[in-house]
Amino acid sequence: DLLPPGSRERVADLPVVEVLGRLDTELEARSRALVQAPPGAGKTTVVPLALMDRPWLAQKKIIMLEPRRLAARACAARMAELLGERPGRTVGYQVRMDRCIGPRTRIEIITEGILTRRIQSDPELGGVGLLIFDEFHERHLHGDLGLALGLECAEVFNPDLRLLVMSATMDTAALSALMDDAPVIESRGKTWPVETRYVDPGNRTGTARPGDRAGRILPACFKTVMNALDRENGDILVFLPGAAQIRRLADQLRDRLEDRPDIGIYPLFGNLSQKEQTAAISPSPPGRRKVVLATPIAETSLTIRGIRVVVDSGLANAPRFDPGRGMTRLETLAVSRASADQRRGRAGRTGPGICFRLWSEHAHQGLTAFNRPEIRSADLAPLALELAQWGVSDPGDLKWLDPPPETAFDTATGLLRQLEALDSRNRITDHGRQLLRAGTHPRLAHMVIRAKALDLGFTACCLAALTEERDILFSADRGADPDISLRLDILRAMEQGRQPGNASVHRARARSVLKRARHLADAFKVKRRSTDPASAGRLLALAWPERVARKRHKDALSYVSASGAGFFFRGHNSISGREYIVAVHVDGTPKNAAVFLAAAYRREDLESDFSSGIETGDHVFWDSGTRSVRALNRTVYGRIVLEERPAGRPDPGAVMSALIRGIRETGLNMLPWHKKLTAFRQRTVFLKTLAGEDPVFSRLPDLTDQALADSLEAWLVPFLDNVSSSAGLRGIDLESAVKGLFTWEQLKIVETHAPTHVTVPSGSRIPVQYADGNGPLASPVLAVRLQEMFGLDETPAIARGRIPLTLHLLSPASRPVQVTRDLASFWRNTYAQVKKDLMGRYPKHYWPEDPMAALPTARAKPRKK
Repeated sequence: DLLPPGSRERVADLPVVEVLGRLDTELEARSRALVQAPPGAGKTTVVPLALMDRPWLAQKKIIMLEPRRLAARACAARMAELLGERPGRTVGYQVRMDRCIGPRTRIEIITEGILTRRIQSDPELGGVGLLIFDEFHERHLHGDLGLALGLECAEVFNPDLRLLVMSATMDTAALSALMDDAPVIESRGKTWPVETRYVDPGNRTGTARPGDRAGRILPACFKTVMNALDRENGDILVFLPGAAQIRRLADQLRDRLEDRPDIGIYPLFGNLSQKEQTAAISPSPPGRRKVVLATPIAETSLTIRGIRVVVDSGLANAPRFDPGRGMTRLETLAVSRASADQRRGRAGRTGPGICFRLWSEHAHQGLTAFNRPEIRSADLAPLALELAQWGVSDPGDLKWLDPPPETAFDTATGLLRQLEALDSRNRITDHGRQLLRAGTHPRLAHMVIRAKALDLGFTACCLAALTEERDILFSADRGADPDISLRLDILRAMEQGRQPGNASVHRARARSVLKRARHLADAFKVKRRSTDPASAGRLLALAWPERVARKRHKDALSYVSASGAGFFFRGHNSISGREYIVAVHVDGTPKNAAVFLAAAYRREDLESDFSSGIETGDHVFWDSGTRSVRALNRTVYGRIVLEERPAGRPDPGAVMSALIRGIRETGLNMLPWHKKLTAFRQRTVFLKTLAGEDPVFSRLPDLTDQALADSLEAWLVPFLDNVSSSAGLRGIDLESAVKGLFTWEQLKIVETHAPTHVTVPSGSRIPVQYADGNGPLASPVLAVRLQEMFGLDETPAIARGRIPLTLHLLSPASRPVQVTRDLASFWRNTYAQVKKDLMGRYPKHYWPEDPMAALPTARAKPRKK
């Protein structure tokens, strides 16, 4: 009875209908609820229609969030169809650059970023009675932000606002707690049985485990699709991590299926035109089959009619932001079990199906349970600016399922201060408000606003459109010239009504980029003028000031950036010969990131636009090559050295600091340690290891490498007057420096309890070894000829008698014959056998029967008394 007339019969068999009554009751009474329903239950299309005329809604609107543009359009079309209408009447939608909402619209389906704009402009959400967060398991950044703002909106500004979160797979316990113990309403699903087949390693269809590189999955996908076309019925949906893999597999399949006109290959990903996306999700005509190659865009909300087979690569591309580099890169990761279940369900929406998982059943058990929240790994600059506009400088003031990581948030606010969007107290500025209204990343909005003053506004809009997504203008993703000015040439030609001359240009994508540039121009009130490709570097530097980079060497392909990150080109191209560039799209490690999209840059623009960031001063540093301190007068922009010359008279304190850094980097071995001083260190370190057993030793200075290196300023600097190189270090009084750490009493403790020599029964003074190549010895070694120990029945001990020496008893030729820490036991139990072995080789030497009663000797025979 809750459903509008005309739609009841068409959705009456959907499982979610059974829980509509309870959902209605809970929302009326408690204002919060969660719906967990498997794919096919009908929650996305049925729930908003069922609730829009409830008395508690009081004729207010329902806003439902969909994470993806394609799903938002498709859901609106389906709901409008159930009402016998077109989108724009009772049900409408709004996504980026596409709005279909009329004056009588009661249900608005929007994407997540648009909700944020809506709440910021109207914190009360006037006229809105229900916010629905659909497919919340995807955990996009704007979804988490929308929920946090929605909760505060309901608590502070609009007490009648109700919130509903829906998904097939989500952490319902955590969400319920976040939403004041909201009730969880579960619905059964309506899916046909789906057989799951794991393609194990060694299977002839190929081998692929989640986590393998994206390119390695394609052979397995290709073979599995071909086998399914031959052996199974119905259309096929293939999940791949990204557009690049989709294009490559599409080319391979079209080549193989050239003689099969009844089979169509349809890519499906976010950057396609609406026409191409519609073609992918529409039913196949009678007598034809299709293979849809999709990113995770097809996981949820969409029903692609006719799909009977799913081939799942088990991979997805996810953005990962590195706060240390200020870079976001796409990583190919294994999907979660929740995503794998969503993908599998696509095969059973309209009939029995089969899902091929290109990993082992054992590997499936090791997948994470849910998707990693984007907020934990994304660039948080847009989020930080939104919070500043909301009046929040500390994210902890809002309710989050996962709070923003502190380091990433601090990096974001630092960037926004650099872009003049926040003041020194992290409050939003007028310029920051302008950036927010643009509906794009703060970097790009800043670039366009500053470009307007240079009369380069439309060029900046084109650059923003080109850089919002991965490079999509050319058919060969990774083989295209990285020079972004070539893309501007293409857009300029199209804006002037000319066709681009480059045959590798994907015209449909170029038209999409140009449409986005025009949309930005309208948003920024920029006049559409001919683009200026030569200004690309100057404008992009406004957006990415830390990505300005200078060539390391004249003929090299590698660069160092203002942030200190290293960039390189994979080969020579139209800008690889330029001394300065601005790198936009990069991928790799901080020391070695490949550049895929960049612009040439001019030093005069750097000096003009970033004069406040250019500094000149003396740079004093340790040169590991010459092993000396060098002083240069440098002009720098960040980590880029623009000019350098020898400094006149460097600051003595800076020279000393550089020398100390050099000693730490090189190691204490560069100091002039002589044998006697090294032995003193070893003896002290030995006693210090006994600090836990004897408080006397705990008071000794710590002479380990780490302790001495950490305290160089305290004990070594006073002895380094006029020293600036390793050669100069050879003349310092290192012994006085080290022993200056000791009091007279402490020196006496070392001499007494860690003696350099021990006098043995023969009268000889034998040196004690306190360390070997592996470091300090727990029991120092006394290497002594066996005959010199006759008459002694107790092992010599040091360290206040706590540590018996390890005796290396030597033959007359000074070769070890026995190692012991119990001399008396050796005499009683082992000496007889040793004597037997040695007498034959050394007959002239003294071998008494009773060694404990015999006279010790350092000679072959003992002197007579």
